[in-house]
Amino acid sequence: MIDLIQEKLRSYGAKNRLEEENATKEIMQEIALYALWKADFFDVAVFQGGTSLRILHGLPRFSEDLHFMLLAPDRTFNWAPYLGALMDTFAAFGIRPEAKPKGDMDKRIRAALIKDTSIAGQLDLAFSDRQPDQKIRIKLEIDVEPPAFSTDAWTFLDFPADHEVRHQDLASNFALKIHALLCRDYLKGRDWYDFSWYVARGVFPNLAHLQAALIQFGPWSGQKDLKVDTAWLNRALGDRIDTVDWEVARTDVRRFLRPDELKSLDLWSPRFFSAKLAKLIASAG
Repeated sequence: MIDLIQEKLRSYGAKNRLEEENATKEIMQEIALYALWKADFFDVAVFQGGTSLRILHGLPRFSEDLHFMLLAPDRTFNWAPYLGALMDTFAAFGIRPEAKPKGDMDKRIRAALIKDTSIAGQLDLAFSDRQPDQKIRIKLEIDVEPPAFSTDAWTFLDFPADHEVRHQDLASNFALKIHALLCRDYLKGRDWYDFSWYVARGVFPNLAHLQAALIQFGPWSGQKDLKVDTAWLNRALGDRIDTVDWEVARTDVRRFLRPDELKSLDLWSPRFFSAKLAKLIASAG
């Protein structure tokens, strides 16, 4: 089975150590999705976030973690049974990571962590400065009290074998990305990269889902009279664009991009993202 992983790694054509490391992590993410499908996880949850854009829709940047949300609220959700299924599937591929729930069961976002030092030592790595026992970490997070009005879809994948993944549609995923842009208490340049990608793809956010998420968590929490329409979105994102430290944003996203994309980061500025926002608002008709 390790030969299948080696072939997949070779297909990335990594040009440096960081790209090779990101590719190896992404291969493990895809095996994890396959394992979760085998465990019927997608009967109760959907895949969402940046990694879903990368794996399902070809987002050019790499992504760190696997994010999910339940189809319906369930405070009793526990990662433990699914982690057992993950370990069984990884073992079938000759990979023996550690996996355990992480954090408090009382939290709305339930996390688990996969840590592995076995895969790198079995692969023929192109870049000798990478240590064969280097640890790969993948965090799984799931929202057990998801905001209302999300819509989802199914997509077939064929690595490491044929399977199917349930995921948020692009409009709903975009809504939660905008929620992160407006509510995250720290700057994450990857959020703005994804925003630009959505706009370029002509995606308009699911505003009902965004409104539900804003009322649930963040600065607008509990504001039942909040009305998120196109005008509100234009004002809120415009105000946010004016506050961003774009040099910090560029630094955050740089390590997730291929070298041929780095020059475009020079464009990042209030003027650039204001133009992106204008394009988004115009697409609403």
